[in-house]
Amino acid sequence: MASFLKLQDVSKSYESVLNAPPVRVLDSITLEIAAGESVAVLGPSGSGKSTLLNLIGGLDRPTGGRVLFEDQDLGQWNELELAAFRYRRLGFIFQAHHLLPQCTVLENALVPTLAGRQNAQDRRHALERGRRLLERVGLGAHLDHRPGQLSGGQRQRAAVVRALINQPRLLLADEPTGALDRAAAEGLSRLLLELNTEEQVTLIVATHAPDLAALMRRRFQLRDGRLA
Repeated sequence: MASFLKLQDVSKSYESVLNAPPVRVLDSITLEIAAGESVAVLGPSGSGKSTLLNLIGGLDRPTGGRVLFEDQDLGQWNELELAAFRYRRLGFIFQAHHLLPQCTVLENALVPTLAGRQNAQDRRHALERGRRLLERVGLGAHLDHRPGQLSGGQRQRAAVVRALINQPRLLLADEPTGALDRAAAEGLSRLLLELNTEEQVTLIVATHAPDLAALMRRRFQLRDGRLA
């Protein structure tokens, strides 16, 4: 049986200036995650959490080791194959929502669907799913609103729907509650866990918030480039 996600001895270094040695951000990370799991990676700012998510999501390539998705090595894929992977099987939630200010909430949710070829039936399905998910996260009355008309928590919930619109197998969340007040952060945390169950999407959250991490099935601490 194929594993879902596996990191094998993954390291990441960046070149320094003035002939200094490379800066190693991640050091020999080995991790296996099953389909449908919820996992938290804890660590302070600058500990490498975002770098780890970028490697898992194919946005960056490791200096050493391998990232395997369903036993396929992302390091062997070209940029077009990685783009297809991100489009079809990956959802990404950032701390900053990155919603398009000129678009409505519904239009923002549908943006990822524009990257692929769609016939009329596909467009209709995406529209129905977008409306259904926005209703699910409490934004049904705000479909025609612009991001500037929403609260911070509402904007982040819209970003969650955008990440889920293409029915990804894997959802990566990078400090999703970092810019929210306590009430909004608690609401978003509960929502992510509910969607993990209802959508059967594997959830990996990078965070420095213990309350959010405590809700995940497994928790890891990133220290000095290593997972504990």
